[in-house]
Amino acid sequence: MNQLISDPNAVVKGEKYRITVLTPELFRLEYSESGSFDDEMTQIVVNRLFPVPEFSVKETEDEIQIITEKAELHYNRRPFEKCGLWIRIRGNGANATWHYGDDADNLLGTARTLDTADGDDLLDGGKLPMEKGIFSFWSGFSVIDDSHSVQVHEERTVSPRTPGNTDLYFFGYGHNYLKGLADYYHLTGHQPLIPRFVLGNWWSRYHKYTEQEYKDLILHFEKDKVPLSVAVIDMDWHLVDIDPKYGSGWTGYTWNKEFFPDYKEFLAWLHEHGLKTALNIHPADGVRGHEVMYRDMAEALDRDADAEEPIPFDIADPAYVKAAFDYIYHPYEKDGVDFWWLDWQQGGVTKVPGLDPLWMLNYYHYEDSRRDGKRGLTFSRYAGPGSHRYPIGFSGDTIVSWKSLAFQPWFTATASNIGYGWWSHDIGGHMLGYKDEELTTRWVQLGVFSPIMRLHTSDSEYMHKEPWLFNAVSKEIIERYLRLRHELIPYLYTMNLRASRDNRPIVEPLYYREPENRLLYMDYRNEYYFGSELLVSPITQPRLKSGFASVKTWIPAGGWYDIFTGLHYTGAKTLTLYRDLDNIPVLAKEGAILPMEDFSGEGYYTASTENPEHMALKVFCGQDGAFTLMEDNGLGSEYEEKNWCATKIKYCEDEKEGKLTIAAALGNTACIPEKRTWRVEFYGVKGAESAAEGSADRAEVLVNGEKAPTEYDAAKNVLSVCVGLTDTDEKIEIVVRKAATIPETNDFRRRLNDILMEAEMENIPKMQFGAMIAGGAGKNEILSSALASDMPEEIRGAFAEVLLAE
Repeated sequence: MNQLISDPNAVVKGEKYRITVLTPELFRLEYSESGSFDDEMTQIVVNRLFPVPEFSVKETEDEIQIITEKAELHYNRRPFEKCGLWIRIRGNGANATWHYGDDADNLLGTARTLDTADGDDLLDGGKLPMEKGIFSFWSGFSVIDDSHSVQVHEERTVSPRTPGNTDLYFFGYGHNYLKGLADYYHLTGHQPLIPRFVLGNWWSRYHKYTEQEYKDLILHFEKDKVPLSVAVIDMDWHLVDIDPKYGSGWTGYTWNKEFFPDYKEFLAWLHEHGLKTALNIHPADGVRGHEVMYRDMAEALDRDADAEEPIPFDIADPAYVKAAFDYIYHPYEKDGVDFWWLDWQQGGVTKVPGLDPLWMLNYYHYEDSRRDGKRGLTFSRYAGPGSHRYPIGFSGDTIVSWKSLAFQPWFTATASNIGYGWWSHDIGGHMLGYKDEELTTRWVQLGVFSPIMRLHTSDSEYMHKEPWLFNAVSKEIIERYLRLRHELIPYLYTMNLRASRDNRPIVEPLYYREPENRLLYMDYRNEYYFGSELLVSPITQPRLKSGFASVKTWIPAGGWYDIFTGLHYTGAKTLTLYRDLDNIPVLAKEGAILPMEDFSGEGYYTASTENPEHMALKVFCGQDGAFTLMEDNGLGSEYEEKNWCATKIKYCEDEKEGKLTIAAALGNTACIPEKRTWRVEFYGVKGAESAAEGSADRAEVLVNGEKAPTEYDAAKNVLSVCVGLTDTDEKIEIVVRKAATIPETNDFRRRLNDILMEAEMENIPKMQFGAMIAGGAGKNEILSSALASDMPEEIRGAFAEVLLAE
């Protein structure tokens, strides 16, 4: 069945108009003076076949009325105009009317690039031009105009749309964001699965590396046990200093043998060290006479090779595209290049009206990368709605500043409003700005909880991202977070599948889950959900003299834990959270289960991104919960169920015990290790340090019915148990018995004393409050005394966070 053609029962058609009811909230609105309508794939749309919703049609002499359960359309059968076409939506938190041409409020989507943007300010004095998304808060509707994007044919050629036709998609989902997003993906294509390796740490730098310099860099990371999964080589892999008769060296395809005497051996060496490789290209200047593949391409394209006739870049010419893949990309991929960084910066005009060369580059390279059953991958800038089908997104040359850092969380989350889930930013910033090691450290912390974690910087001896070039404190934190990123890959990869199959981008704004809470649209725009289990509130401003920085945070309803400190919060409320440089606030709700790779054991560390032998689970007690860990080989065809292995993990509790069950792995068990170790951390459990052996307050742990040794972190209320190598086809049951409280309440005295120990402030008030805390003063007394004191404001705030958390 042709998915580009809607069911005829969903269509209301006249001589010059066609209206398709795709869902109760989604309409296709077409007008054509010639009466000819387009049903091909476009840059935006790949599927118009929806189940036909219930609707009624009423025709009068003056108009047509189409009524669904969520909308009411009125149309006078004439060329579209404001007074003749309007839709009233109702329900889903919105009741509003759209008239043709209305430009309503919009929650926005994303932007083509962050080039020259310092936050949302452009260096030329303007504002970053954000494109629209499919949602709005006040009006509840949005419109995508598909009248001018090109048609895409089966043979991967393109053609302009029928001149003069209007082709609109009206989205009237109100505040039902998740349904709207699911229907948008149905219309424009689902987010494809990305390869597993891209979820690790990327190294990228605009720098004239030599082969040996790059190898030494990788060996240094290995020595320090800091994992990388992708090695990007920026544009200086190719010849740059060329004869002026050929133009500039910005575009190039010939390896610089001075820097890389044996590039094939270099690429093989990177693969031997567990790294996938990407090369940067700027294709705009085509292929010139000095390139090694020039003569073959010139002959294929009937150019005068002896005269070195230039071959211009022409992405709209199928012959040029075929020659480029045949003589440039495929041979280099055979030599060991895994994917391409398409660094297009030359605008959006081609000889085909409506065709954006950036979109066409992304389309061709992504689809070509899927040949031979491989999983697709490219790396390029955003080219408008529908670009989510061609991941990964490169957000451009970021300016090094606190403004840039503070802008990126909102920018990343808001992209979900146009379905764009896999942004990759220049973590740490690329250019200009200033040196600030605290800024870089905070940026890396954000990067670890971003879709893609790619370190990048420009070619300056004064700008760097190598952890060993930072001060000792920042170095330790950056390295720890880079290891954490790889430990998180089991969770991230399951979220990768969730994004593709369940239409849930890995980063989502808070208002997706609480759409009627108006505060979440502006007051907490930098806070976001990171997959199904985590809530992230990044620190994007420098610390004060006391050593703490803060972030205003919404704690949603229920109980929550900070995964780093173990501090337990109850919502729904606003709190300002305070952190030193060690961590940022990352919260998990009671009942959450976070699967990770375990690096804690002797010999457990590995830089590999393959399905791990050593697993860790963070279990956040207080509510029942479940998580299904999904694994495959990380590279093959993403759509076959038989390729996947599922491990179901379930936690349930009552007044006497909490029980965790790790079910036997099901499905394609050949893709995971035969045996695994498990380290399980239970948050919110009173443990060994707090009670005597045999007392009712002491937690006892049984693994498959046998008493097991435990470790207890009293500062975090985290009880840990390790399960040795166990067959993955066997069930594991872990029972925590006789815990006095699940969840255990915060030990506020210990936590307040820890704040005093860290705070850079006068000693006399420290000692006074220390005595009050040790002397048994209650929460209210301590809080009122702190608020009335002359302690630094952020220390008073940190006290308030602990005392008001529960």
